[in-house]
Amino acid sequence: MERHKLADFFRGWFIGNFSPSVLKTSDFEVGILSHKKNEIWPRHFHKQGTEYNFLISGLMKIQGQTIEPGDIFILRPNEIADPVFLEDCLVLVVKTPSIPGDKFEV
Repeated sequence: MERHKLADFFRGWFIGNFSPSVLKTSDFEVGILSHKKNEIWPRHFHKQGTEYNFLISGLMKIQGQTIEPGDIFILRPNEIADPVFLEDCLVLVVKTPSIPGDKFEV
């Protein structure tokens, strides 16, 4: 059995086409991302990747919609991500494909 700490990975990303990674693959990437209340996060989009997001805990807004724990929200290529963290948030993110550099600030 292998064992790892999430803290050992970049911002919570632990599977994908990057290092360090427990599984290096260009097919998809997986991360558990934590964001503090009122954290400033740049508006951005992905040209090729689709993000499948699950809010584990906290409360946030994105594209003018309030997202609550248990909500799944999907951002397709070229859709703007403009998150506002109303509480401390924990988000499970699966992005496909895993393409380093496919993040563009607006």
